[in-house]
Amino acid sequence: MIVSPRILSPVLGLALAGFVSAKEPFKPNLGPDLPRITVTCGDVTLLLRQATQWTPGRIDFRGKAMTTESSAYGTVFSFPDVGFIGTAHLENEPEKLQSLDFFLDDKRVEAPTAELKSGSFRLERKSRIRTFELTNVTELKEHRLYETTTVHTAEAVPLKLVYHFMHAWRPTVNAFLAGSDALPDNAISGTLRDDAEVAKKFYLNERVDWMAVYEPQSGQYAVSRLLQAPELGEHIATIWNVPGTYRKFYLKCFNSATVPAGFTGTWRMVTAFGISPPETWEAQARSLAATLGDAR
Repeated sequence: MIVSPRILSPVLGLALAGFVSAKEPFKPNLGPDLPRITVTCGDVTLLLRQATQWTPGRIDFRGKAMTTESSAYGTVFSFPDVGFIGTAHLENEPEKLQSLDFFLDDKRVEAPTAELKSGSFRLERKSRIRTFELTNVTELKEHRLYETTTVHTAEAVPLKLVYHFMHAWRPTVNAFLAGSDALPDNAISGTLRDDAEVAKKFYLNERVDWMAVYEPQSGQYAVSRLLQAPELGEHIATIWNVPGTYRKFYLKCFNSATVPAGFTGTWRMVTAFGISPPETWEAQARSLAATLGDAR
């Protein structure tokens, strides 16, 4: 379903052409009163929200939430002169959504409904943030979540940073594990606590190939593996610990750096899930991380 002026209402067409309200997210014509879409494929359910420009809003595994809903997901840019622009960050400038295409089992869905269920799902989303052209592809297949972001700019742009693949893990997540293929025996692990002295602290802050978290109430864990990334941008993985709110994962790039003119780069990540008692989750996460390496 390509969003174009011919399928927009007159009022919506005017809003798209001129962005009458700088705070208003673009609303594609998906039918009346459709602010949220829930997609289930196998064991994974993904919530998509109009309020966050149709980026993910919550990730569930086997009916239990692994992430919180009250946060921003996807990709966001931080500019020196304005701050954050992108996904749920509407406080400065809107991300200009250009098109949305929904697919179930590789067949285009012309009129999505509030609940979708199939063997596989794909959302192709194109947008613009200042000079940056973005293509985001979100897929559910084989009980896994795949996220791909391609960025292009014709002009050189100085940035404070870029965050890709933001995942707001539940605040009950209490441990993380991360590793590099080059040093498989040197995994980084740690606990995530609610103490005041560790509130709003960034953990990990390393370049790694995969990262995992454990949620003890459900006994579930998640493993995210980076499948593709440009060398330019010098990405690192980090977790922001905000007790009571989330333990939020970011892939951080272009930290206080300039994206050169003509740059095109693609980042791709897969996230998979499992169930384990606390004493064995790390071993299982390592094994799953190795398996996910074959997803390239």
